[in-house]
Amino acid sequence: MGRRRKKGRPISGWLIIDKAYDFGSTEAVSKAKWLFQAQKAGHAGTLDPLATGVLPIAFGEATKTSAYVMDAQKHYRFTAKWGEATSTDDVEGEVIANSDKRPTREEIEAVLPDFTGEIEQVPPQFSAIKVAGERAYDIARDGEKVELASRLVTIYDLEIVDTPSADETVFEARTGKGAYVRALVRDIAHAVGTEGHVSELRRLAVGALRAEDGITLAALEEMETLEERDEALLPIASALDMMPQADIDGPQADKLRRGQAAIVSPAIAKGIRGGASGNIEGVLALLHGDAVAICELDGLKLKPSRVFNS
Repeated sequence: MGRRRKKGRPISGWLIIDKAYDFGSTEAVSKAKWLFQAQKAGHAGTLDPLATGVLPIAFGEATKTSAYVMDAQKHYRFTAKWGEATSTDDVEGEVIANSDKRPTREEIEAVLPDFTGEIEQVPPQFSAIKVAGERAYDIARDGEKVELASRLVTIYDLEIVDTPSADETVFEARTGKGAYVRALVRDIAHAVGTEGHVSELRRLAVGALRAEDGITLAALEEMETLEERDEALLPIASALDMMPQADIDGPQADKLRRGQAAIVSPAIAKGIRGGASGNIEGVLALLHGDAVAICELDGLKLKPSRVFNS
């Protein structure tokens, strides 16, 4: 018997969805896959249903790079509501604690250095972290107490951008992988002697993928043809600007696609290294701007670890 043909179109690339409020990440991927009639699709990092903004969706060969995009910095804009703690650390949960304390801007700014850099953070009980094989939010929804261990996360930048009222403060933050904005607001509230939760959350960027370059699912639905929708797709390389890059020629590209190492010039190798020594992992090989492979640089050899089939 012959191999079963996969259903759908063999398209590849990144789609920046500007996710709507109260819409799940998995639901968004399913909708996008249907709209593009794609063979294969997946997202690079979930976004809470009550959050809006950048949800990167990978099609086809781009799914091979999802892990790299998930490791990229995230940029958030969010509003902290002071005086109430909730079971979910956002507006979805029930109120579990109250406080009459409303922190001043000066009080909040005084503690922000404690929440910048590498910090210890206990994830929210309602999170996708697995505990004994189950998602924490499933255990919490069953009414059981979830004990989650603290872990190190990185907050690169954290600043106040607006104070609409005594009850609310608007922040922007750039975070590393695994950091929870809901936990950040919870802990800042406790540091200034009050309770708090996230009342609004928008992800502005994941690495190089920005909300202003995104498109809503509603806008995609209004398009009449697949060709129109395809114009919203970005090339694989567009999501990998955090990687060192190497421009290669056709014969080198052919070698990498066959799983063989390609030799680069000392000048190119020096440019990739940027003064670093030893082997360099995560080097993006490009042919005329198109992604060929993710490689390891060993001396003058580019050894492919992820090859993209054009």
